[in-house]
Amino acid sequence: MNTSPRQKILIVDDEPDIRELLEITLGRMKLETFSARNLGEAQALLQREHFDLCLTDMRLPDGTGLELVQHIQQRAPHLPVAMITAYGSLETAINALKAGAFDFLTKPVELPRLRELVSSALRLPTAGGLSTAIERRLLGDSPPMANLRKQIDKLARSQAPVYISGESGSGKELVARLIHEQGPRASQPFVPVNCGAIPSELMESEFFGHRKGSFTGAVEDKPGLFQAAHGGTLFLDEVADLPLSMQVKLLRAIQEKAVRSVGGQQETVVDVRILCATHKDLEAEVSAERFRQDLYYRLNVIELRVPSLRERRDDIEALAMHVLKRLAKDTGQPEARLHSQALEALKNYRFPGNVRELENVLERAHTLCENRTIEAQDLRLSEGNCTADGAMADLTQIDNLEDYLESVERKLILQALEETRWNRTAAAQRLSLSFRSMRYRLKKLGLD
Repeated sequence: MNTSPRQKILIVDDEPDIRELLEITLGRMKLETFSARNLGEAQALLQREHFDLCLTDMRLPDGTGLELVQHIQQRAPHLPVAMITAYGSLETAINALKAGAFDFLTKPVELPRLRELVSSALRLPTAGGLSTAIERRLLGDSPPMANLRKQIDKLARSQAPVYISGESGSGKELVARLIHEQGPRASQPFVPVNCGAIPSELMESEFFGHRKGSFTGAVEDKPGLFQAAHGGTLFLDEVADLPLSMQVKLLRAIQEKAVRSVGGQQETVVDVRILCATHKDLEAEVSAERFRQDLYYRLNVIELRVPSLRERRDDIEALAMHVLKRLAKDTGQPEARLHSQALEALKNYRFPGNVRELENVLERAHTLCENRTIEAQDLRLSEGNCTADGAMADLTQIDNLEDYLESVERKLILQALEETRWNRTAAAQRLSLSFRSMRYRLKKLGLD
């Protein structure tokens, strides 16, 4: 016989009919409910009882649901709160999410959606386990990283869309994965997609799927990325690279929570949390009219900035040691030692490619070093990075200027491609080149 105590839900609404509907529905889910008619009664119940979830109306006789969210954030930050708003009050819902609400419902309340929200909220990890799990995956003790871990901990307990900003190679996808893995959707799919790597003519099919025969080559039905991420998280990396025509369709899918496959007649309901990232300044892209303002506001409910490696140089040693341990394990060789001068060189280097570049540098040095000791020269930090560290070219080593400039160009282009995971569009932007110019240079250098 199961004697474990039932989970407790606090319902805050001044309308008796709404309270009764919620009480009956949650009672059938074997949950214990407590009801309050106003803000004062809710605060008194919160002082006396421990709750697992709070559902509150936005408008209360003596205050607002937003005030209750703020009250709970201060006193019980790990208690999820869901806001119930009038239909169409999107701005109110977004303000609630920014204040710390877990999610929101619109009136009239749809019971399947209510049950789904409640089940999701009750799957949240208990307080205390989050920070430890995040710390194991996100290395570094610097103040910027401590702040980042704290924000991930908080955002994992929400369903709010998050815009993750930061330079290429800084770890934006890892941050997105941690938000997913520490939240209630952890057992469901995490689907990452590089928006800059999908040809524009295939985008609609990739995102929403297609039906057999809908276009040449569509030999069978294929689900899209939204369907693949159903119940979980869809991570849109380099979202600024989406063409305007696709931005319109993405906005509609997010608003309607439904998609229609190419060639399909019916819409499919999808339940996904959207996380997105880009190394570009998304606000500047909106100002330049390359990114829709309405989509920007839907995606950027909460912005989370990932610091560059330059902003957390104190973490370089710990990161380097971690990478060398992993390389030793992967290669089955003894762990390489980092000479003090090599460590100093790493700490003084600019790292335009951030953590990804650090990994590439150490992997190369791990292969080149003698006697399992990485010397400063094994890092080859100055190659192709003259402007980064102020190094001057040695004229005695140059036989032909054209050949030398071509070799420098090759190294810089290869570095940009490595930093952007061989995304040619992103690499061109990293070097401030047009895509046409990038394509010409790749062909000229034999890199295409």
